[in-house]
Amino acid sequence: MTQHDPVRRRFLLGGAALGAGALLAACTSNDSGDGNNNAQTQGNNNASPNANSAPGKKVTIGFSAPAADHGWIAAITSNAKAQAAEYSDVTFSTVEAGADAAAQRSALSTMISQKPDVIVLLPHDGKELNAFGLEAMKAGIPVVNLDRAFPDALAYRLQIKGDNYGMGVAAGNYIAEEMKKKGVSNPIIGEIAGIDNLELTQERTAGFNAALKAAGLKVTNRRAAGFTVDTGQAEMSQLLQALPKMDALWNHDDDQGIGVLAAAKQANRDEFLMVGGAGSKAAIEAIQADNSVLKCTVTYSPSMASSAISLARLIAQGKGMSDLVELQVPKEIILASETITKENASTYLPLGFV
Repeated sequence: MTQHDPVRRRFLLGGAALGAGALLAACTSNDSGDGNNNAQTQGNNNASPNANSAPGKKVTIGFSAPAADHGWIAAITSNAKAQAAEYSDVTFSTVEAGADAAAQRSALSTMISQKPDVIVLLPHDGKELNAFGLEAMKAGIPVVNLDRAFPDALAYRLQIKGDNYGMGVAAGNYIAEEMKKKGVSNPIIGEIAGIDNLELTQERTAGFNAALKAAGLKVTNRRAAGFTVDTGQAEMSQLLQALPKMDALWNHDDDQGIGVLAAAKQANRDEFLMVGGAGSKAAIEAIQADNSVLKCTVTYSPSMASSAISLARLIAQGKGMSDLVELQVPKEIILASETITKENASTYLPLGFV
């Protein structure tokens, strides 16, 4: 995802290349597998055993993620469960995340008292759950944090996230290239972001702005939605009223993109091209069909949950990754963002999340 990943290896997994899950397929697999992962429940599928493949010390992995009311979040939980099931030496223990960060922290505090060997979590909000990470680490329980970053490096043993900035760059580059092909020198560009107070949304916007600026372009109008169909439709309706004409749009999230597309159809607006975000199956199918304004999506793969479970297992067992010289699992892993267009949609379709 970034240009400084610990190990760079191209492998398509859940819509991302160079994912930690791909890396782990060569480092931690516990069975021979048949190579037939699906996008919703991606487990290891390595055909070559290695030093980490045999069952080892039995470990308990605690897990927490927000309620699966969003396709990407649902895939996170499904992938984590499926990956844990790959290992005979792993006990998978979950706690409800509750409705907000405070509720999740309360539930996780109970988990600390249960003393799992390691905790994997996707926090409601990384900043608000940072104190929990510090508490768990102080109690001697390694924390593997997913997606929504903790600001304090002492709050986690390992942090895995997608390249939010890279998503924005990929979206901006695609739009810039398409505008150049069309000969549009001063395009009107819209942006439908996600939840604005999340760092990941801010990073996506920053990357988008940077890529556009490098091409001499800029966003004309930006609105923030809430990663839901309803908010996507509402904010897109407002955006379309503000922009009687538009050349291109980046929508940060494919789930909220269902609402964005609905608003465009309702307003009978199809003069622009749209770029999505995350790599859902529905978005990839629409891109492949080429019958709507959606022409591209940039991936943000929920396969990171599979990777988190595999790496948490290694951390709890005191192992490193067999393809690395270092004896410990890295501190940070950032997954790559890929650009999906009509030309490569068929390759990515089996990997899109529902």
